[in-house]
Amino acid sequence: MALKKTSIYLDEELDHVIARRAADEGVTKAELIRTTLLGAMTKPPRAKPQAVALVKDGKQSIASDIDAYLSATGFGEWR
Repeated sequence: MALKKTSIYLDEELDHVIARRAADEGVTKAELIRTTLLGAMTKPPRAKPQAVALVKDGKQSIASDIDAYLSATGFGEWR
């Protein structure tokens, strides 16, 4: 298997956790990271949740202008 070098930045605590786990398992940090990533990528994707909402307030359907509704409620804005 050909390997491609990739760099990532880890905070110190995560680096220590990975080093301890790798030592416990008798593998290198690189091998532990590769096998962990492979395991995560080979899992079947999670099902997307289906959302249904009923609102009986006499107002126009939210679905008729969802962009205006989301803008009015501040959806996606950093607060």
